[in-house]
Amino acid sequence: MRGSCRTGAVLVVCLCVACSVKRNDQSLREPAARTPRHEVTSLTGAPLYSPPPTGDSTKLSDDLRDARAALRADPRNPEKIVWVGRRLGYLWRMNEAIETYSAGIAQHPDYAPLYRHRGHRYISVRRFADAVRDLERAAELIAGIPDEIEQDGMPNDRNIPLTTTGFNVWYHLGLARFLAGHYEGALEAYRETMKHSRGLDDNTVATVHWMYMTLRRLGRDEEATRLLRSISRDMEIIENDGYHQCLLMYKGLLTPDEVLGGLDAPSVATATVGFGVGNWHLCNGDTARAARVFEQVTAGTSWPAFGYIAAEADLARGLAGR
Repeated sequence: MRGSCRTGAVLVVCLCVACSVKRNDQSLREPAARTPRHEVTSLTGAPLYSPPPTGDSTKLSDDLRDARAALRADPRNPEKIVWVGRRLGYLWRMNEAIETYSAGIAQHPDYAPLYRHRGHRYISVRRFADAVRDLERAAELIAGIPDEIEQDGMPNDRNIPLTTTGFNVWYHLGLARFLAGHYEGALEAYRETMKHSRGLDDNTVATVHWMYMTLRRLGRDEEATRLLRSISRDMEIIENDGYHQCLLMYKGLLTPDEVLGGLDAPSVATATVGFGVGNWHLCNGDTARAARVFEQVTAGTSWPAFGYIAAEADLARGLAGR
């Protein structure tokens, strides 16, 4: 999977990565209360900021420091580059993560995980076309090779990695296409995602959730309803409870109000269920109610959450998502 390049190019990339490491190691010694950075402009024109390190973010900063140290010890290892980028992303330093992946791609142009993770962070900064290109490239690079478990940087409660490289490449490609309004392409990607779900309920509910919403956007309501046959209350869910709750709502086993629950408490989970409920209202013709839910979601602070980005995209389009 690893590509080759001329010696001069390698030295330039290594020097750039080393300089970046030095700068960022210095930043980690700054006070924890430093001013939040303006990381990205939302699709509706609002500035979005990375929070200063506090609480769990202190551990994440320590993890980044360790990842940088590991890269310094083995600067030509593409997996070590990926981990620096992932650690930056967990701190919501999305643009630095993208720069890290880009430097790695210059050195390893055929290493699929670099494209997979840069594509993810392009979604975070609302660059959907760039995300699609990266993730399509990753899909080309992994075609015909054995799939691999992707280790978690922020493990779930059971410390069980659930997804593979193949799952994440196709899942994020589906999302990028969905956010760009390319629903047929999104559906194709989610069908490929299911082939990498390994029969795990968490992977099933995450994929079926987006497939259902995509089919509803395409007006293929009967097909969307048939998709819910595999969904039940007693599924073993480790980390994707929000998707599971939305699917039970789509199936009529929960009400929208039951699913929304504590939407006033901003988090990734509430962004997930908020977008699911808002999309359900939108596809059932209640545009005004959908807008109110999407506005609640985007009034929160979890702007890297996929549900937040999707709600923001619909508001930016004037809810012309179907």
